[in-house]
Amino acid sequence: MNFTFGIVTNCKDYAHLNNCIESIHNQKIKNYEIIIVGNVDNNKILNKSKTNFIDFDENVKPGWITRKKNIITKESNYENIVYLHDYLILDEEWYKGFTKFGDDYEIAMNKILNPDKSRYRDWTLWPHNDCFVDEIVNDNACLIPYSVSNLSEYMYISGAYWVAKKYVMEKFPLNEELTWGEGEDVEWSKRVRGTYMFKLNKYSKIKLQKYKNPQFKKISRKQLKKILKNI
Repeated sequence: MNFTFGIVTNCKDYAHLNNCIESIHNQKIKNYEIIIVGNVDNNKILNKSKTNFIDFDENVKPGWITRKKNIITKESNYENIVYLHDYLILDEEWYKGFTKFGDDYEIAMNKILNPDKSRYRDWTLWPHNDCFVDEIVNDNACLIPYSVSNLSEYMYISGAYWVAKKYVMEKFPLNEELTWGEGEDVEWSKRVRGTYMFKLNKYSKIKLQKYKNPQFKKISRKQLKKILKNI
């Protein structure tokens, strides 16, 4: 499998950015490229191999991550595109897990873990606004069991990380009217989930370099069944 790794950065933490880059090189993938979009000082990048730096003026529209990710899609030379932020790193067995998962997908998610191994926003339920009210769920969102599948119509893909085919992203680009913190990933998921199936690659993991609160509760299959009755 061939991969484009598109890294979104605001260049505020070069240690994290370099760790992210190195975790990609360490996968030993035969054919891959790295595209970094941001106002990057190349002299602070330790390993520039197979990397395309695309300069981005952060002052044009602060937090314009939708534009950055659409640039990654346009510049990608491979069909499998990994979108990730610079505060993430690939687990040592990420590529091995992806080859086991295979190429039969359109949009894929995998486990995203905090340093304490707790889950971040990976396999997530987010139905339509106001479609149900339940004491289990805050703001209509929750982390569902990894064993659950075929719920794409009620799910969303975290903007921190996801993998998609290039043709999917060309058909459904991110909405550039939205910036960071404006729910751009939720808006995109709601547009695309009626057309393409979200699949979970349970064999690969992504790690956060520092703890982030997912703000979503983890629920059981029994709780999920109760929630789905109200959708």
